[in-house]
Amino acid sequence: MSKMTAKVPVSVLIPALNEELNLPACLESVARADEVFVVDSQSSDRSIEISEQYGANVVQFHFNGRWPKKKNWSLENLPFRNEWVLIVDCDERITPELWDEIEEAIQDNNYNGYYLNRKVFFLGKWIRYGGKYPDWNLRLFRHPLGRYENLNTEDIPNTGDNEVHEHVILEGNVGYLKEDMLHIDFRDIYHWLQRHNRYSNWEARVYYNLLTGQDDSGTIGANLFGDAVQRKRFLKRIWVKLPFKPLLRFVLFYFIRLGFLDGHAGYIYARLLSQYEYQIGVKLYELRQFGGKLNINQNHQKADTETPSEPIKVEL
Repeated sequence: MSKMTAKVPVSVLIPALNEELNLPACLESVARADEVFVVDSQSSDRSIEISEQYGANVVQFHFNGRWPKKKNWSLENLPFRNEWVLIVDCDERITPELWDEIEEAIQDNNYNGYYLNRKVFFLGKWIRYGGKYPDWNLRLFRHPLGRYENLNTEDIPNTGDNEVHEHVILEGNVGYLKEDMLHIDFRDIYHWLQRHNRYSNWEARVYYNLLTGQDDSGTIGANLFGDAVQRKRFLKRIWVKLPFKPLLRFVLFYFIRLGFLDGHAGYIYARLLSQYEYQIGVKLYELRQFGGKLNINQNHQKADTETPSEPIKVEL
């Protein structure tokens, strides 16, 4: 069997919910993996059918509204037959060049995981500037040794059942791969806005936790002299205390980090990020007004918390 068709001893984990537009390209890009799991949240479109057509193992995840969320639950419960797991979102693609590098990297016993760099595409254009590149994510690791951090946001509604921007905490040494992973969403701006409306709930709670000095044990931590992700977390602690963040985010992205070099797509992206920052700020204000809770019906919230969590079964 040639190198191009040989299976790489890696298990791919793909979290999904109504992703029929993105799944074909994603699944095609991970065809070199020894096995693929699509962990679905009761999709109502053709996601399950498409996943099965590409030979993926489809597992249903039933969220209990608290913890763990989808990726951590998958790491704990899926019967991976490989030590190495690669986590890929539906709007991401693994290139042949990256697969070649992965195949070689997992043979190095000095490392337990690797950061992958993402190229983010928006309106058909690679957003190279504005601070969007490089964009390091720890996605390839020995699965018994890594779990996603818990940032204590699970009490906030409408954040979804999947980890948003949480990072993996991994035992041992971590390396960096050279080839890029592609982030290409085939859905329209409506879905971008819908997704970031949900993300801003999560982000507002993270801001609130930082401002109230919540303990960060069990997270990657904030360290100016740590890795790229820890440095970003350190800077976020400063960022949450600044005024005029929507304006600052536009200026930072579009001018200071040269987002204008990405043309009209870069301008639109900068405006949307500024709007996203405003949404976070409004929801942070709401959290402060209501003692760390979003302004929802308290009786309904109480009923939800009193509902017992049902056992979750793996369906293969």
